[in-house]
Amino acid sequence: MPGPLQGLVVLDLSRILAGPWRRRCWPDFGADVIKIEHPRGGDDTRQWGPPYLADTTGQPTSESAYYLSAIAASGPSRSISASRKGRSWCAAWRPRADVLIENFKVGGLDRYGLGYDAIGELNPRLIYLSISAFGQDGPDAAKPGYDAMIQGMGGLMSLTGAPDGTPVADRRRSGVAVAT
Repeated sequence: MPGPLQGLVVLDLSRILAGPWRRRCWPDFGADVIKIEHPRGGDDTRQWGPPYLADTTGQPTSESAYYLSAIAASGPSRSISASRKGRSWCAAWRPRADVLIENFKVGGLDRYGLGYDAIGELNPRLIYLSISAFGQDGPDAAKPGYDAMIQGMGGLMSLTGAPDGTPVADRRRSGVAVAT
């Protein structure tokens, strides 16, 4: 039986946690998800370890358990390198895609012709899902946002570390990213 998203084409240019976490169940519902990854090493979280996946001899590989559990553990999707060939392939899919997911800094994809304005001209029906720490406009829009920073700003770090420690020196972020 086809899923409710059968026939939907999703270009996933997101990385680290926020974007991949958002799209992880889409293939299970029938969407054709195409993850565009950095040509050298793929998603940054592939190397976030230890622990790492063990090979058939029990030796650790370069694929982190974090990546496999938080990002790769979704339904079937395709992955392509953002090399020259990958960029031209992505450009060819822009007019046909239904959804594009990205979590670059605001305006970060403009230089590749993948910003909202450029793609909107080619494909006005495209749903452009842009995930950023501080929104698309406003005083902090251009700032990057990573989990440790968001945990600190949101107060989560005040709950970790030694109870008698100073607010900064002994406070640590949680073991894995949680503020997506």
